[in-house]
Amino acid sequence: MSSLNADREVSGGSEPHRGQGISLSLALPNGVDPVSRWRTTARAHENFLRSDPHGHAEVRPVVLESWRRSAALRVDPDRRDSPMALVDDALEEARATHPLRHAMPVVRRLLVDDAADAGVLVIVGDARGRILWAEGDDDLRRRAERLHLQAGADWCEDAMGTNAIGTALAIGDTVQVFGSEHYARSVQPWSCTAAPIRDPRTGHVLGVLDITGGASVVAPQSAFLVRSAVAAVEAELRLVGGAVAATPGSRLEILGRPRGRLVHLGRSVELSLRHTELLLLLAEHPDGLSASELAWQLYEHDAAEVTVRAEMSRLRKAVPELVSPAGQYRLRTELRTDAMDVADRLTRGDHRGAVELYRGDLLPRSAAPGVVTLRYRLHGWLRNVLLQSGDGEALRRYAMSPSGREDAQIWRACLDGLAPGSPQRAEAAAVLAGLDGELGHTG
Repeated sequence: MSSLNADREVSGGSEPHRGQGISLSLALPNGVDPVSRWRTTARAHENFLRSDPHGHAEVRPVVLESWRRSAALRVDPDRRDSPMALVDDALEEARATHPLRHAMPVVRRLLVDDAADAGVLVIVGDARGRILWAEGDDDLRRRAERLHLQAGADWCEDAMGTNAIGTALAIGDTVQVFGSEHYARSVQPWSCTAAPIRDPRTGHVLGVLDITGGASVVAPQSAFLVRSAVAAVEAELRLVGGAVAATPGSRLEILGRPRGRLVHLGRSVELSLRHTELLLLLAEHPDGLSASELAWQLYEHDAAEVTVRAEMSRLRKAVPELVSPAGQYRLRTELRTDAMDVADRLTRGDHRGAVELYRGDLLPRSAAPGVVTLRYRLHGWLRNVLLQSGDGEALRRYAMSPSGREDAQIWRACLDGLAPGSPQRAEAAAVLAGLDGELGHTG
């Protein structure tokens, strides 16, 4: 029997929104020989790189899927170190403004204070896989710096392939990566366990907590340790509340526009229609969508999943910080849309505010089925609420907008709600007569 068949699933105390569920594939279950496991996986890794379809049957699924993503992302398995994404003032600014700064005393109390004696590094990174803090054993830290396993370095899967930091962010759940399971050969002397940290208000990923060292950091108890530390961090974030809420998010403008405008990391970018559709659908499905689900929502007729993957690859190149490269595509951070703002106003009963924010139909040029459904749903919701509410001012504002100016039923409701002597009544009657005339003429 393969030693991999001895892998057990460990139930965790994670919340329902956490990633792939409540189970974890252990890298080194109790009783598994680390040396044998390392050699078996190293052979499988080499076979995988040689495109041997049968040479990696004994690799854990979470690792094999990550290898496949790494290959698709063209990560160099011989890369010696990770790219430095944040240096000097940029690193200090990232630390000073990130909400996880409030939880670092908790991390240090629970993990870092004992890290030197345990011979491990404790790493905290942001939602993009960039390391913000790396603390612990001094000798280990000096060795890690040769790989750029240090503050400011980028350890997302796009940059370094399979590793606990990047893979935990990619799948949205706790991950253990042992030695030769790493995609880059330079990282294979190391092992690590990591878990994403989420905003306790929204469930969106804020960053990642990782412990790195020798084989001991992927023992079964290490998974419980990291998950417990993450729970404590999220509890601390819940207490500071406003600090998390104050962190600026990303925004996508889609109402009345032929294509979207994305405001992200202080930059405003005009997107293609297809990229806008992809981001909108992922924003509406924070738990993620598979390639087949995206294909169903994007195309009027059947489309191969490979088409969706190609589109997603181009989107990741355009906004690499925003979209996870996982097979279950999801956003790495919260993305608000102006359509969501309208929906929020409608939910609160602020009809006039909703009309004020409704600048036109949602992506009017899109024929993607999922987008068309969202368009009709929001427009129908707004229109029906206005017709039922009796709010004359909100009705009139909507009637004067591009979406309502040719809506005879809306103008009829406006007319019915105006007093006989109102100066606006004559205007409403004239518009309605014109619309009725056009309908009669075309009929």
